[in-house]
Amino acid sequence: MDVKEEFDNETQSSESGDAHLSSQNSKPSGTGKVVVGLLILLIAAGAVVFRGISTRVRAAAEVKADTNDLAVPSVSVTQPKRGAPQQEIVLPGNVQAFIDAPIFARTNGYLKRWYVDIGGRVKQGQLLAEIDTPEVDQQLQQARAELATARANYSLAEITAARYEALLKSDSVAKQDVDNARGDAQAKKAMVDSASDNVKRLEQLQSFEKVYAPFDGVLTARKTDIGQLINSGSSGVNNELFHVAAVNTLRVYVNVPQADSPAAVPGVQSYLTLPQFPGKRFPGKLVRTADAIDQASRTLLVEVDVANPTGEILPGAYAEVHLKLPSAATTVVIPVTSLIFRGKGLQVAVVQDGKAHLIPITLGRDFGTEVEVVSGLGGSERLITNPPDSLVDGEPVRTADSNTDQWGTQ
Repeated sequence: MDVKEEFDNETQSSESGDAHLSSQNSKPSGTGKVVVGLLILLIAAGAVVFRGISTRVRAAAEVKADTNDLAVPSVSVTQPKRGAPQQEIVLPGNVQAFIDAPIFARTNGYLKRWYVDIGGRVKQGQLLAEIDTPEVDQQLQQARAELATARANYSLAEITAARYEALLKSDSVAKQDVDNARGDAQAKKAMVDSASDNVKRLEQLQSFEKVYAPFDGVLTARKTDIGQLINSGSSGVNNELFHVAAVNTLRVYVNVPQADSPAAVPGVQSYLTLPQFPGKRFPGKLVRTADAIDQASRTLLVEVDVANPTGEILPGAYAEVHLKLPSAATTVVIPVTSLIFRGKGLQVAVVQDGKAHLIPITLGRDFGTEVEVVSGLGGSERLITNPPDSLVDGEPVRTADSNTDQWGTQ
């Protein structure tokens, strides 16, 4: 083989070797691409996983923050209102006539006639009835006759005594006879006085045949009729003839609770309301008190006088008396929804420095949707209007933002 052929063979061997090496180098290049792809996928998956983990962590943090935020209760607050310097208490009362009197007979007999029936308006001294008293009339005639006899005897005794005194000057009679004559004359004079007084007594008794009204008023009862037997005095049964009541001014007796008694003094203004006159007020005034607390009811009896010129208010009616009493102490008024009833007694919750504090209070009057607090609050507190049942002293709270209501609740 010549040199040319050997060169050609070497050349072919070299080309075949290069081709083999080229094929071997192409294989490692494809594997690298796969590895790179896998790495990219791993990185992408790691990014997704990391993003999910971070999202969960952030969500957990937000839930924790929301839970902690919700653990602080949200409350509405208001400020107590100052109590009025003048308080009005409403008490039941019975209306009575200013003067109320039963009319009885002062003599015995039979009712001759009556002139006024129930509901009649009468004036003082007006004739109400006449009583027929024949026995009294006869007794008066007898008494007058006895008086005439006594006067005649006294006149004779005076004449006799004067004669004895004249004879004594000439010693014509004994001094004892003169003294007897004088004593007899004095005795006869006493009999005249006695008979005269008896006549006057029977004349007065006879004057009771006419029954008159003792004062201006209205006749509320007539308990007799023509021909009825009349017995004098008030001790017997059914002896009352008439009943008269003065109604131009009425009395109303009211029992004021002991707590309000210091403010119930004469001069306090008041007014009456009656069920038969809805919406109408009748002005009155407290005029006197009993100045003593009743031990049974622990109340003070007071009298309220009410003018009744038209006679609209009837004696015996039930009325509600509204007394305008000056307030003895500074009070505040709060809504009933702010009250807390627990084992430690009645309390309210106030907000101070972002925390709730429970304060015991003492109630006064109940106005329905509002109550009066006489001790425990000063009036400047931020009061929780609807405290939760689980609220405890010192618990953090958050005031809710809301529209202002009539109480100033925020």
